[in-house]
Amino acid sequence: MSTENDTAPPEEHYAIVPRRVSFDWDRTPLHWIPDEPTATHVINVLHLLLPAGERWFVKVFKEGLPLITDPVLLKDVKGFMGQEATHSVQHAHVLDHLAAQRLDTADFTKYVDLLFEKLLGEEPPLGAPIPTQEWLRFRLAIVAAIEQFTAVLGDWVLDADGLDRAGADEVMLDLLRWHGAEEVEHRSVAFDMYQHCGGSGASRYARRITAMGITAPVMLYLWIWGSAYLIRRDPQLAGRLRLSLGEFNRAIGKGLLPGWRELGAAVPRYLRRSYHPSQEGSLRKAVAYLAESPAARAAAAVAARAAIA
Repeated sequence: MSTENDTAPPEEHYAIVPRRVSFDWDRTPLHWIPDEPTATHVINVLHLLLPAGERWFVKVFKEGLPLITDPVLLKDVKGFMGQEATHSVQHAHVLDHLAAQRLDTADFTKYVDLLFEKLLGEEPPLGAPIPTQEWLRFRLAIVAAIEQFTAVLGDWVLDADGLDRAGADEVMLDLLRWHGAEEVEHRSVAFDMYQHCGGSGASRYARRITAMGITAPVMLYLWIWGSAYLIRRDPQLAGRLRLSLGEFNRAIGKGLLPGWRELGAAVPRYLRRSYHPSQEGSLRKAVAYLAESPAARAAAAVAARAAIA
């Protein structure tokens, strides 16, 4: 994984803008990595988590907008919100595609909706006596912790040559790499938003650590549960396959999934007091992919025609 710190200088601040992409799923098979149902479904967990999760990011950031006093950060946050809203919509379309192939995900996603809409909603769960501002700060810290992992995953998928060698579906690869590139592109925004709105130094750092201590195991649990759910419900497998550590490690060895060490190392980096997410991935690499992504190029062409009209 690249950890090149190539953030643009302040006088050349990089503008974060949403790209209104779309994808045609008509020709994408259920097992979009040929003969690799485990790797396919481990990655497919993204589609289970992101529609609700990224809608929630936008809601939380919208609550925090009045707290922003830095005009540059405000612009970045609005760009982040636009990108996340588009991510949510496009991953929801994949859920529709899975349902059309008789893999219904509603029995899983209802719990994801419960997590984000109720347990992490605008009001603390079960009437917990948490001050409004503190609850917002905690949820901003959760967003920043999640974004640490999305930046790492985004950087990984941009370099995941194993998926190309395996003949993965080009449309799904473009979705994942467009999304991954935008995650690297806005890798610092959630962290900067939290740092700006998170209060004094000591409590801000403690809350950041607490949020990661909650986020990492919950994400791992949801990923394992989601992978097992998809494999169990896959109509083409008919119960013949179970999620196993051996299959997972085999897929890692073939470059179809990120490695345990690669993901695990993201946590201690984040826990350093001096940490900043500009250390994650390569902005240049992300921007280069966005310049060649079929979906991003098509979206740019549509936007250009609309600007002329």
